[in-house]
Amino acid sequence: MAQDSPVVRRTLHFKFTAPSADPQQLLSLVQAAAPFYQWFGGKDVRLLQNADDPGRFIQVIEYEAPADVELNRQRIAGDVRVQAYLQAWRSVAGDAIEIDVYRDVANSS
Repeated sequence: MAQDSPVVRRTLHFKFTAPSADPQQLLSLVQAAAPFYQWFGGKDVRLLQNADDPGRFIQVIEYEAPADVELNRQRIAGDVRVQAYLQAWRSVAGDAIEIDVYRDVANSS
């Protein structure tokens, strides 16, 4: 991370349906991607399964990034590593992945 840029904290949600996917298989995919998350400033990664609809999942990634990097999120989205990561998820969930990025309004950075 850049030393001279303020840090912003974000929470990323990958929402998808994987009716035929074994939660342990998805968890293995999440764990195998740990170096990728760390490369992007990942601090915490969780996989949540909907209790009422077991085929629905949300992967939650909390990360910190320099503010100038966060401003270039569109450029990062085109990065080959990011595209490979998304392709791995699409192999499980198809193209029906909803991705949302949130900021904490209580700690608005």
